[in-house]
Amino acid sequence: MYALTHKTENAHEDSVWTCAWGSMRKKSDAGPDNENSRDSMRSNEDETREYIVTGSVDDSVKVWQVSNGGLKLKHKLTGHSLGVVSVAVNSDGTKCASSSLDSSLRLWDLDTGEKVSSIDVGPVDIWTVVFSPDDKFIVSGSHAGKIHLYGTESGKQEQTLDTRGGKFTLSVAYSPDGKYIASGAIDGIINIFDVVHGKVLRTLEGHAMPIRSLSFSPDSQLLLTASDDGHMKLYDIKDANVAGTLSGHASWVLGVAFAPDGQKFASSSSDHTVKVWELAQRQCLHTFNEHNDQVWGVKYSPDKNNMLVSVSEDKSINLYDCPV
Repeated sequence: MYALTHKTENAHEDSVWTCAWGSMRKKSDAGPDNENSRDSMRSNEDETREYIVTGSVDDSVKVWQVSNGGLKLKHKLTGHSLGVVSVAVNSDGTKCASSSLDSSLRLWDLDTGEKVSSIDVGPVDIWTVVFSPDDKFIVSGSHAGKIHLYGTESGKQEQTLDTRGGKFTLSVAYSPDGKYIASGAIDGIINIFDVVHGKVLRTLEGHAMPIRSLSFSPDSQLLLTASDDGHMKLYDIKDANVAGTLSGHASWVLGVAFAPDGQKFASSSSDHTVKVWELAQRQCLHTFNEHNDQVWGVKYSPDKNNMLVSVSEDKSINLYDCPV
């Protein structure tokens, strides 16, 4: 059964524009002293802690621990000055990157809440950030249409990918297999880069308006796009063909995300809804109507196909349970 399981009202002081989900494994605190206790049997097991990171127009990044079906504020991270427009969590859930229109990119320690580094990206608007699958790079797109790769350790720009005269880059995605980077521009053009050669491999057309969000399928074979034209498209990466066009939102599609098993995906829109879709049949399975303003971001838990989070202009964070 589809259900809203938790809502945090007024999670930020202003619109919540972005969210990311992280999973951090920690050794259990149970000691090995009592050989007969069940705790001792579990002493060497890993304890998984899930976090949701949100970024807001109020300039703050907040780290929320998922606990007992709800959210508990763990850290409030400050330092940005022109709104936080994108956040991303690395693969082991230990660090978070955030970007702002103040032309700064910051790296944070999710456990301590301390700032690890601040990367000066020059006089550019950074609209989106993602980690590479190996966590060695933070990838961003800029208003100049270029894609920049910053070293997580060095804090410096280490590579630039040129979209060959492309427009303002609004969205970026990195394929799970590490081979491709996709970028979506304000003019509806999508570029697929070959990471090894650092060149545009494919240019995908089909949208006529800004690309707000991109998501690779877990097997890296499909790219899901969200556009202001109200549609989503599925592209086959190998052949650069449109594998499907999905309609159903009444306005801009602002966020898309695949489930970990690749069988479903979710979308969020300025029509105030979150939708869950089935990949095989290309059909909408459920529509959530629990926000009262545009829904800027939606993400699946990296470990659970049934857990979904969304953030909105209405300042709230919603958690959902979806049938597997």
